Amino acid sequence: MPLVNAMVNGRAYTIACDEGEEEHLRELASYVDGKVRELLGSVGQVGDTRLMLMAAILITDEYMHAMDKLKTQTQSLSDAANAETIAVEALEAAAKRVEDIAASLGRA
Repeated sequence: MPLVNAMVNGRAYTIACDEGEEEHLRELASYVDGKVRELLGSVGQVGDTRLMLMAAILITDEYMHAMDKLKTQTQSLSDAANAETIAVEALEAAAKRVEDIAASLGRA
């Protein structure tokens, strides 16, 4: 199992990962480091544990916001698909009525 040295807040953390996941893990650690650095700019050095917790909360907030947005978009797509189905059914019913009228006129 490969080990990756991830830098967060100027400290190296050795983390195990699956084969081929090393670069992805470095990217994730870099993102966390960015959040920690943002916090350092606004709250200062309040200790690694607090900074990591605050970064985790910020990242979780971003994640939940993205999931809510995705859920809303998925619901909108579902509503549009339902509306399309209803419209198709209405058009098919109208076409059937027109065909029935045309057939009855053809017999007259």
